[in-house]
Amino acid sequence: MKGAKKAKSGKARVHTPEFKLRVVERMMAGEAIAPLSRELKLKREMMYRWRDAYRKQGRLGLERPRGRPPGASAGKVPAAPPPAGEERIRALERKVGQQALVIDFLQRACKRVKELRQRSSKPGATASMERSKP
Repeated sequence: MKGAKKAKSGKARVHTPEFKLRVVERMMAGEAIAPLSRELKLKREMMYRWRDAYRKQGRLGLERPRGRPPGASAGKVPAAPPPAGEERIRALERKVGQQALVIDFLQRACKRVKELRQRSSKPGATASMERSKP
């Protein structure tokens, strides 16, 4: 099947929409994906992406422009910064969460200490643990 072009660097292959369409048609006709992938030397995940794009948008889904979308870096499109008030709320919520963890830890520690310091049931008996000297 023709339609794949080598990029100048020799590494990346660029596929025409017609090539992608023929691959998708073969997939949708019931041809097994693994042998088709080996025959065309394509990654299966790319073939599935083409098929999904074709199902959603038809032929237009296969005509995506080359390269990353404008403004994208490492696959992520940067979001607009939140307003200052929202950022302050998030910071305070994080702080409350941290404090809740500390409170929970201290409550469990106090409970454990109380359990260890239980007094004997006899009047005048010594505690199971001696008090520390200041």
